[in-house]
Order: sequence, then C-alpha cells, then structure tokens
Amino acid sequence: MLALTLALASISLPAYAAEEPKEYREDGYRSPVPDTLEGATVVDDDAAYAVWKTGAVVFIDVLPRPPKPKLPEGTIYREKPRMSIPGSVWLPNVGYGRIADVTDEYFRTRLEKAVDGDKDTPVLFFCLDDCWMSWNAAKRAREEYGYTNVFWYPYGTDGWKFENYPMERIERAE
Repeated sequence: MLALTLALASISLPAYAAEEPKEYREDGYRSPVPDTLEGATVVDDDAAYAVWKTGAVVFIDVLPRPPKPKLPEGTIYREKPRMSIPGSVWLPNVGYGRIADVTDEYFRTRLEKAVDGDKDTPVLFFCLDDCWMSWNAAKRAREEYGYTNVFWYPYGTDGWKFENYPMERIERAE
C-alpha cells in the first residue's frame, strides 16, 4: 500500500483557482477548489479508478442529502437516487465547514465502521467537481479524527461519470 501511496503522490493535477486555506471552507461550497490538501494524497480520475479497482481503498461519498420539500399532506415523495462510485459509503452532510455534534458523531461512527476500526485503512473522499464538501471531510478525517492514509478526489462523481467509469445507486449509510 505504501508503494501505491507514493506512486499516487507523484500525480500532478491541473492548477485550480483556489489556494488551500488553513481552515475549513464554510461557504461557496460549489466553487473552484485547491489542488492540494495538506497531509492527503490528491488523485485524478485515472488514479481514483486505479485505486478503486484494487478494492483496498474505502470510498466515501459526502454529497449532501437534499432536504425533503414541504409538500401537501398525503403527497408521495420519492427522493432522487444518488448515483455514485460502486461500493462507496454515502455519508451525506458531513462536509460542511461547521457540523453539528450529531453530524460529527454520525461521521465519526460511520467512518470507523467503514474501515473496521482501523484508522490506517486508506480512505478516499469525494463529492462532485468543484465541491468543497469532500475537501472539508478529508481534512476533518485526517486532522480531527486521526486517519493516516487519506485520499481526496476533487473531480468526484462528475469526473468519474465523464470518464465513463461504472456507477451505481447507493443509499445513505445508517
């Protein structure tokens, strides 16, 4: 796994408009992201696909879950399905700059479950292209939760789908 990490660390991505901030991003979540995340390995589409094929990296989708609209009583509501990278764990709403205690607890416990309690297990965070949610979540996992082998895929499912890699419907991790 060390060899894989070192090989991926040498991948260079095109420069984005944003510089890496010291703190979490708290607004403008759908805007250009930096090309770095201190202490994490940033991967492009091909590298994300390569590590996905190994089955050795846990993929964490952090796309927020849209709120249920206020509808007249008795209206049948069907949530839009989340199409994502096959085998991913969907932890919605954990990528905001500030998260409530209940969300923090959800993130910690579901992430721990996804890696079977081993914080050295490689984890890859993603959302959509130009989405700070995955950057924030990867930073939080590394800095606050102590995960040691963190990958960040800034192109997310937009890049994955563009490359015609497989997609599947996933459900929120309970």
